[in-house]
Amino acid sequence: MTRKPWQGRFEKSTSQILEKFSESISFDRELYPQDIRGSIAHAMMLGKTGIIPQADADLIVEGLEQILAELEAGGDPWDPALEDVHMNLEAILTARIGDAGGRLHTARSRNDQVVLDLKLYIRDASVRIRGCLVELLGTILERAEEQFGTLIPGYTHLQRAQPVLLSHHLLAWFEMLRRDHERFAAAWESLGQSPLGAGALAGTSLPIDREMTARELGFETVTRNSMDTVADRDFAAQFLFNAALAQVHLSRIAEEIILWSSSEFSFVILPDAFSTGSSMMPQKKNPDPAELIRGKAGRAIGNLTTLLVVLKGLPLTYNRDLQEDKEPVFDAAGTLVGSLEVMAGLMGGLIFDSGRLGKAAQDGLVTATDLADYLVRKGIPFREAHGITGNLVALCLERGCGLAELPLEQMRERCPHIEEDVYDFLRVDLSVQHRDVPGGTAPGRVQDAMEEARAWLEQVRSR
Repeated sequence: MTRKPWQGRFEKSTSQILEKFSESISFDRELYPQDIRGSIAHAMMLGKTGIIPQADADLIVEGLEQILAELEAGGDPWDPALEDVHMNLEAILTARIGDAGGRLHTARSRNDQVVLDLKLYIRDASVRIRGCLVELLGTILERAEEQFGTLIPGYTHLQRAQPVLLSHHLLAWFEMLRRDHERFAAAWESLGQSPLGAGALAGTSLPIDREMTARELGFETVTRNSMDTVADRDFAAQFLFNAALAQVHLSRIAEEIILWSSSEFSFVILPDAFSTGSSMMPQKKNPDPAELIRGKAGRAIGNLTTLLVVLKGLPLTYNRDLQEDKEPVFDAAGTLVGSLEVMAGLMGGLIFDSGRLGKAAQDGLVTATDLADYLVRKGIPFREAHGITGNLVALCLERGCGLAELPLEQMRERCPHIEEDVYDFLRVDLSVQHRDVPGGTAPGRVQDAMEEARAWLEQVRSR
């Protein structure tokens, strides 16, 4: 039976039932690259400070580098009896290099070690996610530039509301995802403090150099309180929140694609490569990728909830409950990366039916707000103008026509302030042009927005 590194205090072996229940190597082995990186930095520090002989430190580093290469080549040396990735790697190392391997854990606890590994993992995952976001943002911007000039009805309550440029709508998606990118970038500060040296909870009596290991691992500084360090999972919760919100944004975009691809809308045609069919109905072309992205938002929200519930009742410092922090993080990272990659492919292959979109934007009542604004320009208080316009809308519904089709005489019967120039405010193309305010849908404003988005993307890519 495998002897555990902590077994010296115990007279009897661990129950096999408990071993199966408590092991984490089945999932936390995903941390092996980060664990080895942290251990190499720790060993280098132990050697430089003279806490262990330099020769042993060199042996440890060489052994860990060999193990890393073998694992990256597909090695599978894991022993569930050794519980987790930390004890597995230490056991593998010691079996290879002998007693020197037993010096690696000097001045270190699994408590500060696991915080280090998880921080490194989240940093790596955040970089990959930001890269995927940039690719998707680039695709959305390309589609916005390509579709510049195409009109589409904007919606509130899923009812046609006001005409906008399709590019303006696509840039709304861009802004949602840009905020996600910025959130992952801003969270880097919470990942900038090295936890190594906090030990089990109170630091160590050995003369370690925390700043050295921090520098070796790319941290800006070290954590300030050893007790908080080993208990802290705020950075993981923040990552899960960012991932959940990004997944929610993808879900909202996916929902619009699902609606737009339906026969009821027919605004877009889905690419064959990012669609599926029905096993029974030959005519079907289903938006399964978008539906899966929408469904996976629930998992992302659940991952955040899982960690928050784990944390809510924990006393300081480390408690084994914290073993439950890793799977939500792993799942959230993998799910978000996959969703971003699929959405980028789907977005790049969408075919927009500009004729159908333009026809929908010509809905005869979508310029009702423009009519109310026109009356305001004539000196009528907005609430009164709103009422007059509402009466004219009711007349249109009664006659089955649009506002621009009403004769001037009939409009003047309800409001004598209306003149011939009213028809310039009822044209859909002019309605869009009139919304010439920062953030508005006027062509010039949208062109400026696309240029700003392009400059921002280029700056982000150059970092």
